[in-house]
Amino acid sequence: MSLVETGLDAAKRATGGALIGYLPLGFPTLDESVEAAITLAKNGVDVLELGLPYSDPVMDGLVIQQATSIALENGFRISDAFDALAQITAEVETPALVMTYWNPVLAFGVDSFAQKLKEAGGAGLITPDLIPDEAQLWFDASEHYDLDRVFLAAPSSSEERLKRAIESSRGFVYAVSTMGITGTRKDVDTAAVSLVTKLRELEAEHVGVGLGISSAEQVGEVLSYADGAIVGSALVQALASGGVEALAQTALDLATGKPATA
Repeated sequence: MSLVETGLDAAKRATGGALIGYLPLGFPTLDESVEAAITLAKNGVDVLELGLPYSDPVMDGLVIQQATSIALENGFRISDAFDALAQITAEVETPALVMTYWNPVLAFGVDSFAQKLKEAGGAGLITPDLIPDEAQLWFDASEHYDLDRVFLAAPSSSEERLKRAIESSRGFVYAVSTMGITGTRKDVDTAAVSLVTKLRELEAEHVGVGLGISSAEQVGEVLSYADGAIVGSALVQALASGGVEALAQTALDLATGKPATA
């Protein structure tokens, strides 16, 4: 079983579901991003999603765009991600996925990227702009290095595409709760429930829901039907406005939404 699947199952048994926390690497500095990720793992986050800063983040909302822009302005390089990841995984056992657009992986070299990711202790990749039909290079590399691969499923996806996402994913299927870009919202789109229901009917074993989750109440709502609740912008905003201390408190507050801790 994959590292992420093991983590999701352990969280399900312990607290009724997993809190998956996103932060961009390199923000506000590389060292601080390492500290921030470790802080999440020690304050209720069950799976880490670490973003690779990219110059054209078409799916990211303003909060995350601003954070990744700062990382790039500070000189972040892809090789820095592996150094940071190695430091994080040396300190905590929490599974750590890297979220990245596909162009940086292609530019670095798919096999080389996968090898470096594995050596740094990474669990695998979330690839929001890569569809399974175009992912043969990643299939080959992820199989060779025993890495998880998380593909997206959207409310607009056909049944055929949903099946393909389920068959191709290892770790979990990332269910996009609403159409559009990332960012906090007051209400998690009701389309998430029907999407996860459909994925379950198509025999998806592990499903995480993301885009818009920003409160403990929403975490609990999502974990009533999914395996993981993915939070990004709310955590990035906490780090940006109050540093690691505010980040830790936000993560703890979000974790109270888990069914067994509510």
